[in-house]
Amino acid sequence: MKLLQRSLVARIVASLLAISAMALISIVVTMAVAGGSRGDAAAINVAGSLRMNTYQIVAALQRYERIPSLEHRAEVHVLKRRFEERLDSEELTGAIPVSEAHELRRQYRLILGRWHNELAPQVSEAVASQYVRIEPLNRTLDGLVGDIDTMVKQLEQNTEAKIRLLSALQILFLGLTAVVVAIALYDIRHNLVAPLRQLMVLAREAARRNFSLRTQLKGSDELAMLGKTFDTMSEELGTSYAELEARIKRKTRELERSSQVMQVLHDGSRSLYGGGNDLCTSAAPMLRRVAELLDIGPIRLSLNDPHDDRQVPILATHAARRPDYCRDHDCHACLISPQPIRLSDTEDGDCVLLPVSVGDEMLGTLEVWHPKDERLSDGVRRLLNALADQLATAVYLQRRIEEEQQVSLMSERTIIARELHDSLAQSLSYLKMQVARLERMQAKDAPKEMQAAVFDELRTGLNSAYRQLRELLTTFRLKLEGPGLQSALQQTTAEFAERMGAPVELHFDVPPHLLNPNEEIHVLQIAREALSNTHKHAQAHWAAVTVKFHEARIMLRIEDDGVGLENDDSPPMHYGLVIMRDRAHTLSGELKLSNRTEGGTCVEVVFTPQTARLITRQPAIEPTLHDQGN
Repeated sequence: MKLLQRSLVARIVASLLAISAMALISIVVTMAVAGGSRGDAAAINVAGSLRMNTYQIVAALQRYERIPSLEHRAEVHVLKRRFEERLDSEELTGAIPVSEAHELRRQYRLILGRWHNELAPQVSEAVASQYVRIEPLNRTLDGLVGDIDTMVKQLEQNTEAKIRLLSALQILFLGLTAVVVAIALYDIRHNLVAPLRQLMVLAREAARRNFSLRTQLKGSDELAMLGKTFDTMSEELGTSYAELEARIKRKTRELERSSQVMQVLHDGSRSLYGGGNDLCTSAAPMLRRVAELLDIGPIRLSLNDPHDDRQVPILATHAARRPDYCRDHDCHACLISPQPIRLSDTEDGDCVLLPVSVGDEMLGTLEVWHPKDERLSDGVRRLLNALADQLATAVYLQRRIEEEQQVSLMSERTIIARELHDSLAQSLSYLKMQVARLERMQAKDAPKEMQAAVFDELRTGLNSAYRQLRELLTTFRLKLEGPGLQSALQQTTAEFAERMGAPVELHFDVPPHLLNPNEEIHVLQIAREALSNTHKHAQAHWAAVTVKFHEARIMLRIEDDGVGLENDDSPPMHYGLVIMRDRAHTLSGELKLSNRTEGGTCVEVVFTPQTARLITRQPAIEPTLHDQGN
């Protein structure tokens, strides 16, 4: 019973089973009643024929009495035997109830008694005496016929009673079935259809993100439990959806804030990497804006001193005073703050130390203060790490730039010293030796002709030294005024084109930053010396300077259409050619002089620059693979 009350499926199954059971019982009862009524019509016919048979027996007796013959006697015996057969026939006895208390059974017994005790003896006596007593026979016959009529009537009533019973049973089962169906339909409508509609409405509203609707189903069946589960689920979904919306809004604000911070970092990178050396002016506004967006601060940047291993405070946001180390007291970048915050006040805040490092090199630390009761999220920590990395890159680049400037300065000084040593210093040494030689001649009162020769050598040496000094000044002026070798060569070709009154072409195809300053000076000096020789000796109407990089080697070619050389060997005492050969040797290259086929001279220098020498060439494996394939 408790299962039926709680389970809707059990109730529906019970209703179907009840309807099926009543239909089965109705069919069984109908079949039983129909089976019990089988033969009633035959019994009634047989009983009715008994009445006709009695009259036939009396008529045959009367004929036998008028004309006694064997034929009429036999007819009487046949009719008598037929009556007895019909009286004892299966059709008649099968329709009579077995119970002795039944009226039909008693009436049948009465007819049997009248036949065997009254009519049958009278018939036998009449056949034997050939005399028929009509009056007693008619009275016996009337009584028997009356009993037969009563039995026929009882048979008809018994059959009608069975039919009425069958009708009553059919009506009863039909009514019971209708009641069960009505109860089942009522149960299905109120406990299945209505809850399903409420669940469908709840599902549609949930699909529309409306979690406020409730089914309010009561009971303990499946749909009631499902409705309660849906109500609980809808309430939890509403709570979860509200939490998700709040989380999405919070994440959206964090993303917007992170985007703004990334934009600040991107904009700040321009000033950090713009070439300026002042971190305060470039980094302080960026740090202050980041602190404002992330609601943190103050932020303090300290750098490690590479010489004495101590940390030097560089700048701090919301600072009330300048850092102890400040290189520019006219700068107020770190002091622009409407509400200064003391860095020493740590009672209401926590500090996060972030390393400012590049690789394994520790450059400094970044102190980030934030309220003690607010934990920094992972996104904020990633942004702060990106900020620290950006500051580290800026500091590292600034130090590298300063180091490169110092190295460039020292390299420039070294180049100038080498050029002075290789040219002007040697000329001065030569002049010094000639002066010493002249002093010895004067001390020995040498002839004036010998002293005049020394004076000529001194004059030639001074002119050469002055020319070399002028060339060096021109070279270094070109180097300083124009960035790179290409600009210096452009100025050189323009200068000699003006001096020669003829076009001087320049073909330059070298990647940037390939040559170091020393190599650039030697290439420029060789080109100038070759153009100077062309101007003085070649009588050329055209010249060209070609510098290109091919197969990890630099090729410098100076050509003209002048008179050319007597042969491909340079004059042994030509001072300019000697200098060019020395410079080519310094570059670990080779100098070649030759006459052009079209006429004129070609000076060519080929060398491998220092940067190209660092390239590691892979061994050729194609032939090996080819041989293996063969």
